[in-house]
Order: sequence, then structure tokens, then C-alpha cells
Amino acid sequence: MRKSATMCLLAVSAGLLSACGAGGSMFNRARPDEFAVTRQAPLMVPPDFALTPPNPGAPRPQDVDSSKQALDALFGGPAPRSAVETDALGKAGASATGIRSTVGDPATKTVAKGGAVKDILAAPQGDGAEAQASVPG
Repeated sequence: MRKSATMCLLAVSAGLLSACGAGGSMFNRARPDEFAVTRQAPLMVPPDFALTPPNPGAPRPQDVDSSKQALDALFGGPAPRSAVETDALGKAGASATGIRSTVGDPATKTVAKGGAVKDILAAPQGDGAEAQASVPG
């Protein structure tokens, strides 16, 4: 029992120590050459660098809405339509420019609601336990 424990301990320690000798000698490692390192040139302001003073009364860049800045950065802001695009939209029967604002208005009636749609919208809320179905014919 004692010999087997000693042999097991010897095998484990030999396995652990074998990882130490993989790179060759401890003093023969590849190191960076400290004499090959050069100093970086100091940072300098270019001679043509000039800041323009802010315009009096102009809004500060920090005060502009960040979502508008993001949209302008992504899509470049509103661009005028070309003559070809305007002509194609005119022939296709394009809607008015501010149609999205008009459609989004709660007072605007944009869908012709028939009798079935009105019945569905007017149905009472619930779990449907009292729901009935009728099959025509």
C-alpha cells in the first residue's frame, strides 16, 4: 500500500513537472530586444488647425434632440425629390405630402367599416364562454 502511494505520487509529480520543461532552458527564452524600442514622437497640434468661434444666438450642439441627430446621421435629413421621382409619383397617383399625419389623426376615418367589422369591434370583452356560432345554409 505504501509503495503504491509513493509510486502514484511520483507519477503525478513527474507529470506536473514535465510541463515546465517544454520551452527549453529557463534562461534561453525569446525576449523582446529592449534596445530595438524607439520613443514615439510627441503629439503636436497641426499648424493649420483653427477652431471657429460659435455664432452668437446659434443653438448649442448639445441642445439638439438626439433622436433627430441619429435620424439625420442615418438618412441624411430631408432631401428634395428629383424630377423623375416627382413625375413617377404623380403618374402613380401619390398621396399628399403630409398624409401620415392626417391618417394618424384619431378623427380621420380611413377604413370603411362594414356591418361585420362593426359587430366584431362592438363585441363585449371576455373569455368567449358565451360566444355563439351560426352556420349559414
